[in-house]
Amino acid sequence: MIQAGIIGGAGYTAGELIRILWRHPGLNLNFIYSTSQTGMPVTKIHQDLLGETNLQFSGEINSDIDVVFLCLGHGNSIKFLEENYFSETTKIVDLSTDYRMSDEGHMFVYGLPESKKEQIKKANFIANPGCFATAITLAILPLASEKLLKDDVHINAVTGATGAGTSLSETTHFTWRDNNFSAYKAFEHQHLAEINQSMKNLQPEFSSALNFIPNRGNFSRGIHCTAYTNFSGSLEEAQELYKNYYNDAAFTFVVEEEVHLKQVVNTNKCLIRLQKFGDKLLITSVLDNLLKGASGQAVHNMNLMFGFEEDMGLRLKANYF
Repeated sequence: MIQAGIIGGAGYTAGELIRILWRHPGLNLNFIYSTSQTGMPVTKIHQDLLGETNLQFSGEINSDIDVVFLCLGHGNSIKFLEENYFSETTKIVDLSTDYRMSDEGHMFVYGLPESKKEQIKKANFIANPGCFATAITLAILPLASEKLLKDDVHINAVTGATGAGTSLSETTHFTWRDNNFSAYKAFEHQHLAEINQSMKNLQPEFSSALNFIPNRGNFSRGIHCTAYTNFSGSLEEAQELYKNYYNDAAFTFVVEEEVHLKQVVNTNKCLIRLQKFGDKLLITSVLDNLLKGASGQAVHNMNLMFGFEEDMGLRLKANYF
């Protein structure tokens, strides 16, 4: 049984990791490190775990751990690894943006299992993709795989309040978020860089724009993404392309009926629907930003790294009503 640790244990993604790893049959959760909650019961922060675990947040790190998950704020993972030692055999899964760009001279593999499965199996260090990046990349990746991204891609995606993390800000208070809807970071969201990177890995000549409008929804979790671009083929050809591309994907499914968030929230699934309108292909993708867009994908990556079944510990049930 492998030993796992979590760094930055008080946030939303860490909470999801604890819930998954606590029940993972191939793993023991060795420590949960938090500088802000040292010595406190984990249930003080993650209150739904009351009666499930007696673990406390630790102020110390086990450097001989088999795998460590970094659930730190963006920019903090690099600093943490510079200041803390792990053994040469410790595998690392980083959930921040710090190591997602491959041209920055590090040894992290971009951990999108649908496109990097074989590399992930051999990797020691994984940069877990962002939540918007996962939803958008999965929506258009099959087109790039066949060099079919010929024009600009227009993307509109809505995320729940948990996408902003636990730190309070003007736009995360209930009184602001409830019964409200807003766009932010239009055309310049930080996830665009990694999405473009994934497209160019499959279609190096891709030079069109990804016109991305992110939105804040008045719900807690989930991402609903619509993307459209020119496509000369038929709907049937697009469906065949997508179903073939995701044929062996453990959690990504191409469906023909309407998709919505209640199908995927509290699961590690991404559902994709295709529609054709004239010369436009409309792709809709939905996923849970904290699971498929973060912690669930991190565990999927860990399963691949250690030779477990891809879905071990990840067959979660949606709360449909």
